[in-house]
Amino acid sequence: MEHLDEAFGIEAIAPRLSWWLPADATRQVAYRIKTEDWDSGRVESDRNVLVPYPGPEVDPGQRVVWQVKVWTDLGESDWSEPSSWESAIRPQDWRAAWIEPAENEVPAAGRRPAHLLRHSFELTELPARARLYATAHGDYEMFVNGVRVGDQELTPGFTSYLSRLQVQTYDVTSLLRAGVNVLGAVLSDGRFRGCNGTQRIPDGFGTRTALLAELHTRSADGYAQVIGTGPQWRSSVAEITAADPMEGQHVDFTRALSRWSRPGFDDSAWEKVTVPTGGLYALRDRLTTSPAPPVRRVESLTPVSITSPRFGVQVVDFGQNINGWVRLSDLGPRGTELTLVHAEALAADGDVTTDHLDLPAENHDHGIALKAGQRDRVVSSGRSGEVFEPRHTTHGFQFVRVEGHPGDIGADDIEAVVVHTDLRRTGWFRCSDERLNRLHEAAVWSFRGNACDIPTDCPTRERDGWTGDWQLFAPTAAFLYDVAGFSTKWLRDLAADQWPDGKTANIAPDHAIRRRTPEHRRALLHGSAGWGDAAVIVPWETYLAYDDVQILADQYDSMTRWVDWAAEQARTGRHADRAAARPEPAAHEEFLWDSGFHWGEWLEPEQPGATPFYLQDHGPVATAYLHRSARLLSRIAAVLGRLHDAASYGRFADRVLLAWRTEFIRPDGSLTLDTQANHVRALAFGLVPEELRPRTAERLAALVHEADTHLSTGFLATPSLLPVLAETGHLDIAYDLLFQDTSPSWMAMLERGATTVWEEWDGIDADGVAHGSLNHYSKGAVISFLHRHVAGIRLRENSPGYRNFDIHPRPGGGLTWAEAQFDSVHGRIAAHWRIDADRFLLTVAVPPGTSATVTLPSGESAEAGPGQHHYICDMG
Repeated sequence: MEHLDEAFGIEAIAPRLSWWLPADATRQVAYRIKTEDWDSGRVESDRNVLVPYPGPEVDPGQRVVWQVKVWTDLGESDWSEPSSWESAIRPQDWRAAWIEPAENEVPAAGRRPAHLLRHSFELTELPARARLYATAHGDYEMFVNGVRVGDQELTPGFTSYLSRLQVQTYDVTSLLRAGVNVLGAVLSDGRFRGCNGTQRIPDGFGTRTALLAELHTRSADGYAQVIGTGPQWRSSVAEITAADPMEGQHVDFTRALSRWSRPGFDDSAWEKVTVPTGGLYALRDRLTTSPAPPVRRVESLTPVSITSPRFGVQVVDFGQNINGWVRLSDLGPRGTELTLVHAEALAADGDVTTDHLDLPAENHDHGIALKAGQRDRVVSSGRSGEVFEPRHTTHGFQFVRVEGHPGDIGADDIEAVVVHTDLRRTGWFRCSDERLNRLHEAAVWSFRGNACDIPTDCPTRERDGWTGDWQLFAPTAAFLYDVAGFSTKWLRDLAADQWPDGKTANIAPDHAIRRRTPEHRRALLHGSAGWGDAAVIVPWETYLAYDDVQILADQYDSMTRWVDWAAEQARTGRHADRAAARPEPAAHEEFLWDSGFHWGEWLEPEQPGATPFYLQDHGPVATAYLHRSARLLSRIAAVLGRLHDAASYGRFADRVLLAWRTEFIRPDGSLTLDTQANHVRALAFGLVPEELRPRTAERLAALVHEADTHLSTGFLATPSLLPVLAETGHLDIAYDLLFQDTSPSWMAMLERGATTVWEEWDGIDADGVAHGSLNHYSKGAVISFLHRHVAGIRLRENSPGYRNFDIHPRPGGGLTWAEAQFDSVHGRIAAHWRIDADRFLLTVAVPPGTSATVTLPSGESAEAGPGQHHYICDMG
């Protein structure tokens, strides 16, 4: 049970008990529960209860110790090991006040310093238990008597701050003492007030940083104290002279205040804090906990090489594109100023380049060019043991240029710290071709680099939670890692940031939410099909992976508002070209979505003479996604028992499907939009009638051959390209595309040095010049083909949580063996196959409480229950 506490949060423990039970089992659950009031230590109850699934409710504000026993028609389990958890203080119970550091003049965005905050207090005796609750407008680090609290980074985490602000809880019992104690904090802009997105929008959620913290202590004899932020706190500017999530962090160690967060420090010269009231500070109901694991320092990498392309410059190559920061221990003598430039690529001269990450003036709202940022600076104090590690920013990089160091940096002096949400790994894949193993690892690293509290598009120039990217990659991520809480957290922000009319923002959280006006040109870019549809698709995929009905219930209002808004756009708008060609709209156009702005099949390989994407008629794409979301919403409503809604959205989906077929299928059965992407989507979404599927698949295969066995899909269709080919009789072409080694292709990325997946197919072109982001996971969704088709582990949409699943490997491409393991909510699923001469040998593992249908390449199939099973067939 301890594992469930950590992975899924308290609210999810009871529902998850169903994972270990057979689907047809009648069940009862006994809870042996002890609850005690946290402040007083008084035992409120100590009872054994026999209750129907899912179990009893526990009041907030208590510490709970419990054990579980399950009865089913198959027998009785033993009592589980004891598990315990505490509920945090409720928003209405806070006694502390928000405080703002003294800040008479606010520097320009990107150059604002961090602030130190401190308060001394006295404890009459050593506490037996102490908990610190903290949150901030900005990023904070807490200290107790000079010791940094916890191992979480970038707290309180990036959320839609106007609606949701996370609170962290820390056990600080061992850090306190009888007598004088000190609470301290370092506070910087973070995503709350710092620069965000490509446009580097500052002050997205407010113009002042602030801290809210409260310490609860209890002595052995039950005496309780509460110490919180308030007017008695004092503040000063930190040695962190600038801290920004995009621009970087600057530290001047010659200005560092020794022992500032310990007792005995003289803070009389510090200024008093401000205690603000009203406005956002009055909204205590937005204080919440996170269902996701926190961001942590996950791993460290040592250099693979250190070179000096010119005098005064050293370039460190860590061999892997990551998200995080550098830890540098050799800072030179006092007064040495070092500049660290973080980059994904090298120029021809061996120096780092960030040109591909710069924003041209014509793409900026204010007509100014923006450099890539990602520059840290540090001034050495010369003190022994001094280490530079910037905790108030992150960067996407493989290479770091160090400027200004008077000596040679050694491999032991510098390391790259990998920073991201501390997700539990659940899925693995390997096979006989090392190129595919490298591709799989590149996709894993790409996700890791973009899972820093929210699912971002890239860890460099944008770092935004683009909805389209996550709806494409979420199913793949759910195989690789436990992303149940990660997606849940993000979906709550997506719902919070929807427009009142239901339009969904392209990114979540939306850091421009305070600038929303109907006339703002960027407001017109939101509500794009395939991006806004994340409101429906991501909850559905989360439900499928984890059998989590609650996520559907929680997001249902958000889903319906999106589909209703998109339906209204279809009903009231028309594309200009269609209106010119057919002034009187046809009856089916009420269900044809061809108006508004859409990203479309974003970043398809360039075709000579192609119309720019913003001038194209995206009706085939938008209408397809309107049908997809409406159909899913009908199924979701049925799962939730909302039968009237299920029928209503089902009828609407039928009408949208008829509109798509009427408008985009010619009388001869061909598609009006003759692209690979359109054929992939038509097959993946079931848009063409059953009798036309073979013809549509043949045309897709022909389009691939016409492209000299190259793909020409962009963001939206690429994840489905290989599965669609494999499932329509063209497995050989799927493998040919997978192993294609000239651009555009995945193998071309690897041949040109990719360690993560690129945004553009030619992220580094044939001349070695970088373009766009070199860490963009969306095209990495191809590795689902490795999990589901090469290894063969497949989720069924009618059996969420892998209670009943398929193992159906499809060997090809010259592979001689492949294997995958997946830790489902029921336990480990595994498939390993190898080809020995002309025989195919398969070993599968099926976890308790589940069953699998195993299908061999020969077409033979068998049902498999829990346990390990072995199969052999002739390859033929």
